[in-house]
Amino acid sequence: MENTVELEILGLSSNHSQSGSFTLVMGETTGTRRLPIVIGMFEAQAIAIEIEKIVPNRPMTHDLFKSFASNFGFSVDYILVSDMREGVFYAKIVCKDGKKNVEIDARPSDAIAIAVRFDAPIFCEKKVMSEAAIEFNEEEEEKSGGKSAAEDKKVSSTKSRRQEPLKDYSLEKLNQLLDKAINNEDYEQAARIRDEINRRN
Repeated sequence: MENTVELEILGLSSNHSQSGSFTLVMGETTGTRRLPIVIGMFEAQAIAIEIEKIVPNRPMTHDLFKSFASNFGFSVDYILVSDMREGVFYAKIVCKDGKKNVEIDARPSDAIAIAVRFDAPIFCEKKVMSEAAIEFNEEEEEKSGGKSAAEDKKVSSTKSRRQEPLKDYSLEKLNQLLDKAINNEDYEQAARIRDEINRRN
């Protein structure tokens, strides 16, 4: 798309300066700039559980949006981070039904949570990138132990403050804990347990 840059999700981490919020880091698919967006806890959770492929017991709001749209024959074509005014980002969800395209205004956090469910590409206006993006070179990434945008496709889920020694539990116990975490809708803990189970398989 002309005058836009395609983005990918690189990371999601706790925001230490704003309690209860998270920083979603987006990166250019063909460059080194990063676009950090501060989002709420609920939206961070919604993005993380979809990327981590954790299935909640009940549909979350963004899952409901997907079911609603799919049942009425709409799909999400792409997401566009369209503007930034006074430090606030704005986005559009571009939907189509085979006959027409419809643009829906949305917060970037909601739009991106929906994008990951529809496997839709995410774009950003070049003007917004030039104003808000941070240049991140490979030397800085190596110093910080990071990976390049092309390599770092996997999103690191938000680190739990709880550091139970999961390695000490049996697989049976881990599966019980996973069920409990999902039932409690503690998806951050569920992601940690699931990763420990995957390491053993």
